[in-house]
Amino acid sequence: MTEQDNFSTTEDPNAEDGVTSDDATWILTATFIIFTMQTGFGMLESGCVTKKNEVNILIKNLVDVVFGGITYWAFGYGLQYGEAKGANPVFGVGKFIVDSDSEHMGSTFTTFIFQLSFSTTATTIVSGAMAERTDFTAYCIFSFLNTITYCVPAGWIWSNRGFLKALGFIDFAGSCAVHLLGGCAAIVSTLFIGPRLRRYDMPGSPPLGSAVNVTVGTLILWWGWLGFNCGSTFGISGTKWLFAGRAAITTINASLLGGIVGVFWGYGFCQRLDVPCVVNGLLGGLVSVTASCAYVEPWHAMVIGGLGAVVASIIPWYLDRIHMDDPVGAIAVHFGGGLWGTIAVGLFAQSGTQAGLFAGGGWYLLGVQILGAVCTAAWSLGTTYLLLKGISFVRSVRMSAWVEVLGADLVEHAVRHDQINDYEERFQELRRRGFACKHHPWITHVHPVLIQREQLQSWISVSKEEKQSNTQKRKAQHRPPTTGDYFLTRTVSETHLINPRNLAELLPGTLQPG
Repeated sequence: MTEQDNFSTTEDPNAEDGVTSDDATWILTATFIIFTMQTGFGMLESGCVTKKNEVNILIKNLVDVVFGGITYWAFGYGLQYGEAKGANPVFGVGKFIVDSDSEHMGSTFTTFIFQLSFSTTATTIVSGAMAERTDFTAYCIFSFLNTITYCVPAGWIWSNRGFLKALGFIDFAGSCAVHLLGGCAAIVSTLFIGPRLRRYDMPGSPPLGSAVNVTVGTLILWWGWLGFNCGSTFGISGTKWLFAGRAAITTINASLLGGIVGVFWGYGFCQRLDVPCVVNGLLGGLVSVTASCAYVEPWHAMVIGGLGAVVASIIPWYLDRIHMDDPVGAIAVHFGGGLWGTIAVGLFAQSGTQAGLFAGGGWYLLGVQILGAVCTAAWSLGTTYLLLKGISFVRSVRMSAWVEVLGADLVEHAVRHDQINDYEERFQELRRRGFACKHHPWITHVHPVLIQREQLQSWISVSKEEKQSNTQKRKAQHRPPTTGDYFLTRTVSETHLINPRNLAELLPGTLQPG
């Protein structure tokens, strides 16, 4: 093995050298840090959606780990690393229902838990793109089956039998295997279920449900990314710790310039320090450097991260132009950043297994990187479509219109959000106190959008007598407590931004506004 092969996630549990106790400690610690990224994704995504769906998106992040984890243990790990009879450069065979003898226990179990954290991250990327209009049961089925989308390309890239690894393909910590793959799945999912209800009937982008959640979630992801990239040295023995240090500084540098690009992008195009612009820029830089963080110099990482931030900032504008609704920016950050990060290895990688074009290595590595990106994207696009199409034969992937109007929190989880429609009162109070918009011209544009969106996600107050009446009616009809006709009809008619007489078109069936 070459020096670089010794410290990458291409470390195969079937290899004879295995891992030392120090390596195992490093790997497990990094894995625990990576799992905190689920918290970061959940916070970020819950802040991007309206409040009526924030609990639903958080629960989906739990489901990603629960269902995705069990399927990765049962067959995903074997498809990725199995070397029994029938294994080939495309699919692994063996090591299903993960267990190990005492001799290889350390290597097998540490590899499994580390790769499990990668697998669940790939699925979490998709959940954000499908937010606010995906049926929860259908999503649970998707999360259970989506392991196959990740583990096969991961085997191509990181298993000793993988055909991309044999060609010299480099993806140190997952720009291609995790982020490009997840971004492609997000594209298919977004196209398959369509945009949110009335999403493009209003100008501009919907306001964030909670900018605080978005910011805190980004900070947690930033922390988790260090475990993601530095842990991919797969140990600290020998010279591995040196490259862990390099991965740390390149990861930070890429995120720094990515964040700076996001700041200036916000001021340049939004006339303010825009939260989504900064977040997309920072995360775009992190995704872009993930494939090359141990193979490039610190200044290379800044170039890669800066360009990744530009890509992640341009794509949302284009998606809005073609009415592709991605509530959390998953396509921009993960597809755009992942594709650029995979290609960037072929340009900037320093001498080792194969140098990049700018390091005097010629065109070979760049060609292999493009081939790997194309193969991974094609697999993800095709597999995700087949999964969603198959699920649609059993259950509608898109939630019904009335669930979308009321919010999945209320209908799916019986969580109510009362008294959240206070923007109008606060805005008028500021005006009475002499607040002027001339220095902040975007407010006059955002304000009516805020009112409309908040009306869409707010709930009416129900008196004690009305609650008792509704309870008796629900008992007589044997209905769940959140779907009584009276409550549903009055809620929709009083909170939806569409004229009540148009609700029959929006909510076909027996429901009519009272």
